[in-house]
Amino acid sequence: MKYYSTGLFPALLVIFFIGCRSGESTAEIDKKVRQLVDTVGFAQYSWQMDSLMARIGRTGWKKSEADPWKLAICPHDDYTYVGSLYPELLQNIKAPTLILIGVAHKAARMGIEDSLVFDTYSHWKGPWRDVPVSPAREELLKKIGPGFAIKSDTLHKVEHSVEAMIPFLQYFNREISIVPILVPAMNPDRMEECGKALAAAIRSVARKHRWEWGRDYAIIVTTDAVHYGNEGWGGSDYAFYGCDTMGNLTAMDYEAEIIRKCLTGKITKENFRLFNLYTLNKDNYKEYYWTWCGRYSVPVGLYTSYFLNDSQPLSGVLVVYTTSISSRHIDVDDIGMGRTAIATKCHWVGYAAIGYR
Repeated sequence: MKYYSTGLFPALLVIFFIGCRSGESTAEIDKKVRQLVDTVGFAQYSWQMDSLMARIGRTGWKKSEADPWKLAICPHDDYTYVGSLYPELLQNIKAPTLILIGVAHKAARMGIEDSLVFDTYSHWKGPWRDVPVSPAREELLKKIGPGFAIKSDTLHKVEHSVEAMIPFLQYFNREISIVPILVPAMNPDRMEECGKALAAAIRSVARKHRWEWGRDYAIIVTTDAVHYGNEGWGGSDYAFYGCDTMGNLTAMDYEAEIIRKCLTGKITKENFRLFNLYTLNKDNYKEYYWTWCGRYSVPVGLYTSYFLNDSQPLSGVLVVYTTSISSRHIDVDDIGMGRTAIATKCHWVGYAAIGYR
């Protein structure tokens, strides 16, 4: 004898099998994955990364057994141009929980400024598997408070800077989790305030979980260095010294000066302020003086690390500096990748890879 109606039982079966299809858990159904923005310059799939790393390996990239970085500054341009710089830097990121501080290229168009910008995604797309966002994100947000942080998936889903590093980080450690943060325009005082607030939040969360900086968590800041030349920049002229051979070499020398005086060796707040003077228009901090896209993300990341280290300076080591016209380009056309911009003597980008302990 049946104790159910013939209309209700099939419906219950459908609900049961939909909920349990392929062994999916509730967590899988609730996943909110942030997809890749740049599918040309960056790798989408594991086989692309395997092919890319094999090709980089043939160039003889520098492998290291050094102590892990607590903080790193990493570029975010096309893999074909940046080449071995990514693995040479990121191989020394050993921590599984990664706070990724990125450039917010399009924040001004959205009217976003003066706050650290978090997302609400549960995962970010990775080549091997979707990368989970660490539960530490919500803990950090609660500690930072609304005065210094906002949430905007609208900004995160169109920004390419953070996603550039994820395939290489996942190549070295399949078990990473991330906390993505974007930094829009803000004046130098606000950068320091945001860095101090983020540092206090990180310290509190790390203490709760008994995390050691460098072993359990690390901070990676992303920026491309100078954007140089007078063609292909939307009508802007960034050829500060001209774009003949001598002009380009002078620009690279100026880059070396910025890195030496502001970003390497033992760095303090004076170095961060000097970086502001090099990169920001003194009359309008929202405009470039020298065209580093990370003119806000780099100081915020450095202030965060400075205050997190109890106002003691970390020591920065330049792993490598190169440009899109001086680097050895990696052939990627046959593996479904390419270039998002030209690389000529009148249109090139600088790349600085710096690690800190």
